[in-house]
Amino acid sequence: MTRQNDTKPMLILIAGPYASGTGGDPARMRRNLDRLEEAAWPIFQAGHIPMIGEWVALPVLSSAGASGSSDPLAADVMYPTAQRLLQHCDAVLRLPGESRGADQDVAIAEQLGLPVYASVSEIPLRRGEP
Repeated sequence: MTRQNDTKPMLILIAGPYASGTGGDPARMRRNLDRLEEAAWPIFQAGHIPMIGEWVALPVLSSAGASGSSDPLAADVMYPTAQRLLQHCDAVLRLPGESRGADQDVAIAEQLGLPVYASVSEIPLRRGEP
């Protein structure tokens, strides 16, 4: 990891497959979320704040009375949550794997002029952090 000149921690959206390729199977979706969450600790260790859209979207769905990410309401919550979050993020980490939502996240990040990292090792270390 390289050093970052700024001392402010970045809010980094972790983008990758969640529902893609799962056929709606909750166990496979959980494994995908686990894979996204594996990137959270290294981002935090680099002095930044990890964020995953599902960490916000799934509780929103639940509080709206939806049965989960396969509920029809999910289309009105899942992608829009990531789009709203990106307005507050400083960067995106795009993990490997086919995902229309993650590809949308990258496109939005690029429109906003945010850096998009393909690996945790590309994320700059925050000055003063280990």
